[in-house]
Amino acid sequence: MKNILILEGNTATLVAEAKARVGTTPAGMYETALKSQDPGVSCSIIAPYDTPLAAGDLANVNGVVLSGSGVPWSVDAPQAEPLRNAVSTVLDRGIPVLASCNGMQLGAHILGGRIGASPNGMEVGLALNIDRTRQGHDHPLLKGRTDGYAVPCAHRDEVQELPQKAIHLSGNDHSPIQAFAYESDGVDFWGMQYHPEFTAAWVADLMRAPGTIWQNSDTAALLDIADSDGDAAEQLGVRGEDLSPHVRMTEIRNWLSHIDRYD
Repeated sequence: MKNILILEGNTATLVAEAKARVGTTPAGMYETALKSQDPGVSCSIIAPYDTPLAAGDLANVNGVVLSGSGVPWSVDAPQAEPLRNAVSTVLDRGIPVLASCNGMQLGAHILGGRIGASPNGMEVGLALNIDRTRQGHDHPLLKGRTDGYAVPCAHRDEVQELPQKAIHLSGNDHSPIQAFAYESDGVDFWGMQYHPEFTAAWVADLMRAPGTIWQNSDTAALLDIADSDGDAAEQLGVRGEDLSPHVRMTEIRNWLSHIDRYD
């Protein structure tokens, strides 16, 4: 059995708001996605903004997943220190990591890269027309992906400079670094700027939430049905199959296969 620890990237307030709105949280979405790809996975969730990571929390853990985050600060801000500390501990232990969005930015920052707000503004709804790099074509994280793929996303910040020794795996016109790996110095880190764990409908709900920076009700209406409606997906500029659960969760399935060697 694989034991996966999910680090929730949100504060208690944001977690409560997500639960009240849709009955689950970003970390909860990741747990559902992981178990859909491997029903034998055992998951636990810790939210470092509210509960510091303890050494014992990593005992018998085969892998750690970093969720996205809706906090208003960037990963290099003073407010992000509790989450940075937790991720640094995980990386120091050499435990394999899979990270989405804010989680990928955290890894990049801690490992020596540079993050910042995208000059192209927010990328919300779907990350479109993502192409693999030369190294991305051969990397196991993107096994099964075809160029021009699309995945749910919602982000303001992005990785703007990779850490030394990182492997650039994919990008699009909005954010040239959409996925990277760092497999050196005892670190095993795979990250995506997008969210393979999110359904399009989840992002649609996020875009309707009052007071958020993601609001776009017109796009949300199509996202509501794009997971299963190929015509709606094509209206959003993507291949319908890209949003099917099997294709959308490609990176999650590949990572679970990757960490089999740690069982």
